[in-house]
Amino acid sequence: MMLTLPGPVAYSPFRVSGLINNINTAVNSSAVIGLRTVYVHYVSVKDGSDLAKNNEKLTVLNSLLEYDSKPDVNEPLTKVLVDAITSENQQIPDNAYLLRVVPRKGTISPWSSKATNILHNCGLVDDVERVERGLALIIQVRKGFPLDEHLKSGVFLDFIYDRMTQSILERIPEKADFFATHEPKPLVSVPRNGIAAANKSLGLALDQPEIDYLTSSFPNRDPTDVELFMFAQVNSEHCRHKIFNADWKIDGEAKPYSLFKMIRNTHEKNPKYTISAYSDNASVLEGHEATYYAPDPKTKEYQQIKETVHFLTKVETHNHPTAVSPFPGAATGSGGEIRDEGAVGRGSKSKAGLSGYSVSDLLIPDFKQPWELDVGKPAHISSPLDIMLEAPIGSAAFNNEFGRPAIGGYFRTLTTSVTNAAGKQEIRGFHKPIMLAGGMGSIRPQFALKNRKITPGAALIVLGGPSMLIGLGGGAASSVSSGEGSVDLDFASVQRGNPEMQRRAQMVIDACVALDGANPIQSIHDVGAGGLSNALTELVHDNDLGARFELRDVPNVEPGMSPMEIWCCEAQERYVLGVSPSDLDTFKAICERERAIYAVVGYATSEQRLVLHDRLLDCTPIDMEMSVLFGKPPKLSRVATTRQLKLEHFETSSISIKDAADRVLKLPAVGSKSFLITIGDRSVTGLIAREQMVGPWQVPVADVAVTITSHGAGIHTGEAFGIGERPTVALINAGASAKLSVAESLLNIFASDTTLERIRLSANWMAAPAHEGEGAALYEAVQAIGLDLCPELGIAIPVGKDSMSMKMKWDKKEVTSPMSVVITAFGPVNDVRRTWTPQLERIEGSKLVLVDLGAGKNRLGGSAVAQVYGQIGNEAPDVDAKLLKSFLHALETLHKKDDLVLAYHDRSDGGLLVTALEMAFAGRVGLHLDVEDPSSDLVASLFNEELGAVFQVVDVEGFKAVLLEAGVPESVISVVGTVKSAKDQAISLRFNGQPAWEESRAALQQTWSLTSYKMQRLRDNPKAADQEFSNIADNSDPGLSFKLTFENTPIPANLLTHKPKVAILREQGVNGHVEMAYAMQQAGFTPIDVHMSDLMSKQVSLNEFVGFAACGGFSYGDVLGAGAGWAKSVLFHDNLKKEFSHFFNDRKDTFAIGVCNGCQFLSRIKSLLPGADNWPSFERNLSEQYEARTVVVEIVDDSAPGTEPSIFLNSMRGSRFPVAVAHGEGYASFDSEDHLKKFSHDNLAVVRYVDNYGKVTEKYPFNPNGSPEGITGIRTPNGRVLAMMPHPERVVIKEANSWYPKDLDFEDGPWLRLFRNARQWVN
Repeated sequence: MMLTLPGPVAYSPFRVSGLINNINTAVNSSAVIGLRTVYVHYVSVKDGSDLAKNNEKLTVLNSLLEYDSKPDVNEPLTKVLVDAITSENQQIPDNAYLLRVVPRKGTISPWSSKATNILHNCGLVDDVERVERGLALIIQVRKGFPLDEHLKSGVFLDFIYDRMTQSILERIPEKADFFATHEPKPLVSVPRNGIAAANKSLGLALDQPEIDYLTSSFPNRDPTDVELFMFAQVNSEHCRHKIFNADWKIDGEAKPYSLFKMIRNTHEKNPKYTISAYSDNASVLEGHEATYYAPDPKTKEYQQIKETVHFLTKVETHNHPTAVSPFPGAATGSGGEIRDEGAVGRGSKSKAGLSGYSVSDLLIPDFKQPWELDVGKPAHISSPLDIMLEAPIGSAAFNNEFGRPAIGGYFRTLTTSVTNAAGKQEIRGFHKPIMLAGGMGSIRPQFALKNRKITPGAALIVLGGPSMLIGLGGGAASSVSSGEGSVDLDFASVQRGNPEMQRRAQMVIDACVALDGANPIQSIHDVGAGGLSNALTELVHDNDLGARFELRDVPNVEPGMSPMEIWCCEAQERYVLGVSPSDLDTFKAICERERAIYAVVGYATSEQRLVLHDRLLDCTPIDMEMSVLFGKPPKLSRVATTRQLKLEHFETSSISIKDAADRVLKLPAVGSKSFLITIGDRSVTGLIAREQMVGPWQVPVADVAVTITSHGAGIHTGEAFGIGERPTVALINAGASAKLSVAESLLNIFASDTTLERIRLSANWMAAPAHEGEGAALYEAVQAIGLDLCPELGIAIPVGKDSMSMKMKWDKKEVTSPMSVVITAFGPVNDVRRTWTPQLERIEGSKLVLVDLGAGKNRLGGSAVAQVYGQIGNEAPDVDAKLLKSFLHALETLHKKDDLVLAYHDRSDGGLLVTALEMAFAGRVGLHLDVEDPSSDLVASLFNEELGAVFQVVDVEGFKAVLLEAGVPESVISVVGTVKSAKDQAISLRFNGQPAWEESRAALQQTWSLTSYKMQRLRDNPKAADQEFSNIADNSDPGLSFKLTFENTPIPANLLTHKPKVAILREQGVNGHVEMAYAMQQAGFTPIDVHMSDLMSKQVSLNEFVGFAACGGFSYGDVLGAGAGWAKSVLFHDNLKKEFSHFFNDRKDTFAIGVCNGCQFLSRIKSLLPGADNWPSFERNLSEQYEARTVVVEIVDDSAPGTEPSIFLNSMRGSRFPVAVAHGEGYASFDSEDHLKKFSHDNLAVVRYVDNYGKVTEKYPFNPNGSPEGITGIRTPNGRVLAMMPHPERVVIKEANSWYPKDLDFEDGPWLRLFRNARQWVN
């Protein structure tokens, strides 16, 4: 049977208002006058359960499913909706329409997986098969308006549901809509003469030589659909990179190198410092000696082991899925790349990420720009606006929930009409978007290579999520131009993500790696394109083995799937591993502790044959030699011709500086990227030394992303990455575009203290080589950096990816992307403290110095200023390799000269003017710019995007001396500006000695922020967006500051002789445990890793510890309320409830701290905490967005009659200083006004948000969640329990603070005092 239970309100008032506006716009009327939404829970009851009749169990179930805001049934329309959820007889008003949105039939949502886990862990495992969630909404219109006609046309339904993951029902759902168990679909044999037809119907993307090859490979029998589908995925362009390995003939001349050979040339010339290239899921680069920090496998005590910490580099794209369904497409793009970083060698982990986007023009409603073109799109492909409203949230959500900081990226838009070589107009742009997902990871040196072969007889294991009917044929689908396949195949090819499941799998890998020499992993691969059909076969093929598999041993939650669907689906969050039978028990125990799904699905064989048996259908879906699958299908040959576009010179004589600046500052590639940045956690791990936000005013202008090598006292080495991409230039000169992309990535990464010879690049190539001229352009671009620039600079490209289907076709239209290469430069950092930022220091009279690597050429082709006037130009910038190399060597020296360079920013999109303005924005200071140019072309001088950089210096001559000694000619060095006083925030410009322009910093920064603000306002609570935008105009805003009431004193030596044990408590989905352990260790505790499963199984007891820290993250994915699943697993588990009650109430020697998710957890078990009756719970931020920011908080006086002060905050009261926040549910919600009054009377709030003036605030973003009275940290009356939403543990390393003043006299971050206070109390 199935229970249908109304849930909480689904949409907040501003979301409802937005939806009403969208529907009214779609139907071209103001007909909709009311709309209500409610979530609905559908519970599948197990056979034999008395759940439906057992009031006690029903009470538990209803309690577990109670979260967020209850619908107000006293409101008439809401009551109609709630009553109609369970009753067919409920009368719906004539002018109202009821819609039910449910998950697509045959699918299981990530919400369902996590919520079912919670119900099972709370005692309903024998009663509930599964719970699923839908949405019910009722739309009320003016009487007589025919909304049903518009419903049939579907004109506004895309605003209500996601066609990829959901369906709309017009009736009450039945159990079969969610939980039906179907008979498995059969194995299908494909006639040998029917392979071509199957190629089209199944979307295999095979070419004719491959079809012929397959026909000949099965001489005596017909292949199965499983074999064909597997072959297509394994040998897809996406997986085998056929174009990059092809032979090329261009303009009739046979080329001596393949594209990949030219890339490999860079590594062959410069292999030093690269541990692994082209042979694994990511490249491995030589790192610094630091520490490996992890729990001891036996004692679970966190320990530091001194060793070299190598780092990984990988950048992927997920373009096709993001075009089809932006949120899940981008989410699984980031998730898949994280798995790449976790499946290197014999086990590794991701450390920091990046994401980037190229789309066509946004066409923001009521904000369309004069240069933007609206050329339409295919009906089933998302618009650029929708992609940028949804995809970044998808990527960020996966990173956030998994626990990977996203600290770099880019964003570009382009739609332009050009004249081709034949004189015809064509549209160039990014209708087929680029969704870039990449990052860095870390790996222990002994596991850096896949140099331990899987042995015959080894168990072959699937670790992670179960098979589901999603992501079918993604490898093949992404290998064809969008629009060429069918709509159904496009939707079928997109996956969906469950980052909490992937976190569990990563914890298993981490535990295996911690076993050192006893690591049970012989080899590991991630499951990506092609699903198990690709991953398992690669796993054994790489070890020169075959395998025998049993299909029905694959974890699978959809029994109706066919053998082909089980074997080839791209269900996410999975790895495949080889483990010796002797190590299986060890591996299984780790999985069970982490509650990670795993299964032995086969065994490796010495015979190189692949056999897949299906015991349920009693058949053999696969029986073939490995050589057929991985042999040598016909090698691709490409013939291309050079076809230059007919482009005109960009004329600037009629353009005013005022208009040009206004337009350029609004261009997405130039303007603020804040709306893309604050949604992503940038502090998790506690090892982030440089993220995008810069300075006291947190302006998103950083050139480089920097991480610290590892946890450990005195470790200041690190790793860095910087991005470069110049696709518009490729329309003029593809080779120059590629070289500029490399150079830009280098100018960005050299904001860190790195070394040129150790820089290694990732190259991500996007092109439509079948389009006239684009194949030749691609070859030219690869040659330009593979044979020329990179060898000249002495750097290599050990990793990369290609996407060769960058064209969108529909009807009789097409949009082709420019040849695009996104370069990500990676390198080790000598000292993270020497990282430069663009923030100008307020030193009146200090100079801005331009180093112009374009040597005065001022070419405008492919520039932002040309784009905003609807042009491209015909003369592109280029790279002088010798000059660039000399300049980079000069930067190496400058980093070692203390305070010679005060600020640094490379010249890129928008040119010199934008570079200088962004520096002024970051420093909240005015500038006097003074530019000389013999050409007298003001626009070219200010907006050219030739390579270069701007420095803030005081000692100009000393600065020039370093450059001259490195070989940089004096002719390219010039003073272009002077910093004004802090009170004067005007930007003034003289050109060739004459006044040319003046504007205020505030007005220019608001223009620069306008596009981001408009996007934020569409996506989030518009009131929050308005408040943040208005803050830019406050010239008096002092920015972040440190006002500390305590000294930088070390912990007393007598406290270090004994280190009490503290439980670092985590539940599945928690990701902030390592930095919490480090904070406790630095404070003088012995941190012990404790999973909730340890307490449930009674293997560990809280009685062993003097305190515990409940860590941050996403326990159970926060599906039933933030921290609620974790809390309810305690409250509805008798033993755990008694244990926690004893810890808090019976013992007087204990303490507890909960941070972020741990804070939410503690607030939801307040019934167990003495004196916490009036505590709030922490609910959805008022912005209705995940907020990752650096904010100022105040430690407030907590003395009150009958209570004790917080043991954590002794000596800190009155301090105001910054801290990292990263949460989506931090609003302190009290049960009633009376509870808030009593709470305040007892002074139980100990940490409050304050604005930059030091006043307690509810204003956004100083208060990122809108909590009343700025409440963000709370205590119990006895002072021994502290719950706070900010993350002090992430900033106990001083350099992990986003900003701190140079004169901050603390060796560690000031927040370490909070943990040391706890240690002193214990003593």
